[in-house]
Amino acid sequence: MATTDYKVELEVFEGPLDLLLYLIKKDEVDIYDIPIEKVTAQYMEYLNLMRMLDLNIAGEFIVMAATLMLIKSRMLLPVEERTDEEDEEEGDDPRWELVRQLVEYKKFKDAAGRLQDNELHQEDIFGIGGQVLSLASDESSVVLHDVSIFDLIAAFDDVIKNAVTNEIGEIVGDSITVADKIDYILNIVKEKETVSFISLFKGEETRNGIICTFLALLELTRLRQLDLKQSNTFGEILISGTDEEKELNDTKNEAIIETQEELQLENNNEENT
Repeated sequence: MATTDYKVELEVFEGPLDLLLYLIKKDEVDIYDIPIEKVTAQYMEYLNLMRMLDLNIAGEFIVMAATLMLIKSRMLLPVEERTDEEDEEEGDDPRWELVRQLVEYKKFKDAAGRLQDNELHQEDIFGIGGQVLSLASDESSVVLHDVSIFDLIAAFDDVIKNAVTNEIGEIVGDSITVADKIDYILNIVKEKETVSFISLFKGEETRNGIICTFLALLELTRLRQLDLKQSNTFGEILISGTDEEKELNDTKNEAIIETQEELQLENNNEENT
């Protein structure tokens, strides 16, 4: 497989609690009454997808998977047979400690979101006679806007489930690489400016091709060559080029023109001699 030695280093600063909050919001369930069996199954599905893509999975994700499995097993036991926990509250509900962590984490995350909104609002306000401060951009950040890594994995899951599975015994030569798909995506964005996530995979028939395309998308996002947006929560993901991607294309075009002019000049000199 062409993606065997390819690993994406994607800094999205999201952890297992973010994934759980994402699943709770997506399924529209009460955070105080989590359907642990359903959420655990979905969590493990996302974890398996991240492993299949060879993404760097932090140890916290594995610990949370073990915690969910423990809670699930304890929920299956009669109340009188559950192991006593010193900190267990709320009628000996095994989910309580996890609920408490999620509620606290959500408070801080919502507060951080409000501070970020205020920061964006303040960027458009200038005091009379005040000095304009220019803040250096964080080159390591990823341009995801309101699209989370989990939105991307969910969209990828929908695509991969519809992939054609080759019959046993059929040998298909597949030399597709992530580098090929990077060029493919850049060319599409250059031609159409904005494209939908799903359109990148139209005509793709193999799992390897789909995986390479998705890894190329993640890599271009990490390199700040793509801008990803959603019109609404869990809505369609739209992809467009960034200013850095356009500058890179302009530089490439200038280099190509200069090379062509040099070759033409050499040809003219040879003809004259």
